[in-house]
Amino acid sequence: MVDLVNELEGKVAIVTGSARNIGRATAIELARAGAAVVIHSRETQDLCDEVVAEIEGFGGRAISCCADIRDEEAVKALVEKTVSELGGVDILINSAAMRANQKFTEIDDESWDRVVGTGLRGSFNMARHCVPEMIKRGGGSIISLGGMGAHQGSERRAHVMATKAGIGALMRGIAMDHGPDNIRANNVVVGVFATERSHNAPKSSHADDLLPPLGRRGVPQDIADLIRFLVGPGATYISGQTIQLNGGIYNPH
Repeated sequence: MVDLVNELEGKVAIVTGSARNIGRATAIELARAGAAVVIHSRETQDLCDEVVAEIEGFGGRAISCCADIRDEEAVKALVEKTVSELGGVDILINSAAMRANQKFTEIDDESWDRVVGTGLRGSFNMARHCVPEMIKRGGGSIISLGGMGAHQGSERRAHVMATKAGIGALMRGIAMDHGPDNIRANNVVVGVFATERSHNAPKSSHADDLLPPLGRRGVPQDIADLIRFLVGPGATYISGQTIQLNGGIYNPH
């Protein structure tokens, strides 16, 4: 029997893209489970500080750090700050992503680099600097967020689908290479979720209008609850997996 009260006590987690939405809910949930958490955003320091204040308000521990995860030096500095202030890295949640909605022939180099750079290159940068720190701690867990479109298809999102498909393969590769180091890596594929959009964020696709059999869109807390389980002591034999979280709207089998 695994004790799931404060099950992450003594652990340190970095959650990218945690100033808003899924990342924010996940960071708060991990903090409630006892982990010290790094709140990250590319540039919205004020929102990061709000999340830190919320976590500290219920007795948790958190710090904030703004960094462009496409930039390896910025990622290196983020991880070094984490180790210096919190003692190490045990958990990495790759939640940061860029929304985009463009027909394939409209995707230019800038759009491609922004989407793929943030989602895939960013996840790679974060993992390659966190894995050595996890090894020092005797192991760790990495979760990256995928997208349902990469599995069932979605119009006007070729760059997003390529990014999300690559993330799934990246997690599988890390799981294969670093299983002997007690490092687990999994890909959580999210379906139709209700999240707050920035003022200029495009609607993703017609899938945004669909409802799963459960009759509701998912909410960030649904993902946070799953991630809390996957990085915790009750999931130590789950690694290299792609886990669909979509309310029953899609089954890849």
